Amino acid sequence: MEALGRRFNVLPVADDVYVRMSDCTGITFVGVNTAGDTWTLTEAKDAAGTGAQVLTTITRFFTSATVGAAWVLGTQAAASTVVTSASQDVVVIDVDGAELSDTYDFIKVASTSTGTVFAIQHDLESQRKPANLPALV
Repeated sequence: MEALGRRFNVLPVADDVYVRMSDCTGITFVGVNTAGDTWTLTEAKDAAGTGAQVLTTITRFFTSATVGAAWVLGTQAAASTVVTSASQDVVVIDVDGAELSDTYDFIKVASTSTGTVFAIQHDLESQRKPANLPALV
C-alpha cells in the first residue's frame, strides 16, 4: 500500500481552508512565501467555520530559508500566529488533535499575504487506498 492513504492524506491548496481533524491524530501545515508572512491558526466546529476562534497553541514551528536549506526550530510563547521574515521561505506548523477545544474538529492556517499552504493529515486512524480516502474538508 502506498504511503498516501496509509500514513497520510494531503490537501494541496489549504490556505484559509478548514481541514477535518477526525480520522487522524495530527495535521502538519506547510506554508510557503518568499516575502515573509503571518500564518494564523484557527479552529472551528465544522468546515463552514461555525464557532471559529483562533487556536493559541503554537509554541514550536520550523522554518527554512529555501529549498534544500536546513530546518531551524522556532519557539515562542503559546500563540495563534507565526511570523516569518523574507529570509524564511517555508514554515512548518504541527497541530495535534489534543490541542483542539472540545467539540471542535476543524482547523486551518491562513496566510495574511500571498502564501501557499499545504495540509498533511498524518497518523491516519483508518487506512484506505488513495481513491477511497475521505475528503479533508
